[in-house]
Amino acid sequence: MTSSLQGYIVKRKCRLRVGIFYSQGSGSAASTDLSHIPGLLTIDISETEFSPYRSLIDYFSQETSAEPEPIAHPDSSVNRMVDGRETVLRKAAVLIPITRQDAGNESHIVLTVRSENLRSHAGQISLPGGTRDADDADDIATALRESEEEIGLPASQVEVIGKLGDMALPSGFHITPIVGLIEPGLNFTAAPEEVADIFQAPLDLVLDLSAYKAAFMTYNNVERKILELHYEDYRIWGATAAILYHLAKQVALIRGVDSDF
Repeated sequence: MTSSLQGYIVKRKCRLRVGIFYSQGSGSAASTDLSHIPGLLTIDISETEFSPYRSLIDYFSQETSAEPEPIAHPDSSVNRMVDGRETVLRKAAVLIPITRQDAGNESHIVLTVRSENLRSHAGQISLPGGTRDADDADDIATALRESEEEIGLPASQVEVIGKLGDMALPSGFHITPIVGLIEPGLNFTAAPEEVADIFQAPLDLVLDLSAYKAAFMTYNNVERKILELHYEDYRIWGATAAILYHLAKQVALIRGVDSDF
């Protein structure tokens, strides 16, 4: 029988913990008394934690040439409604601004409450973004420009780390979500004609697949299935919930976790 010493590193709330455990050639953990090993540091493995922020970074650090998977609506009838219409829909982009996590700050996602005066999706919770202008070089340029206009987030403060697949909406838009990291503690200024409120939801919550619930609403006189996510007094639903759920689902694949919807 052969034996070996193996080490593992666990990052929990930005504190580095290094442990050593003993394993035998069979691959099973041994119950052997290791107290004779000088300088041994033992750790209860049950204390290790899944880090949503770390998984998000790992997901967008993957090298791939494949186009991101399109974002589907939770109701298949809505998917059929928009299928094949992508080329005639208005191009738009949104930014998913995610604050960096450090020792003193948990990560959050910045969201807005749309003004009641807007013609589309008035009063709903949204991600900063909007329709592509002719001068925009690409979807990233659109998302960054619109974010600066809507919440006063300068493009220079955003580190773009990737994007999600497109989403076609029955309301006539074809949206590309752009994912970017920002520093915590930034001050935002809402454009009053477009944004009624700005708030931040914990990334841990947004990436928790079990936090999303199915609900139903009537659209074109037909009851449709939607997703919703609740945070404090905010109800995130519709396209925004579908985009965030898709993000959570993609990040969960890093851990081999599948979704329920």
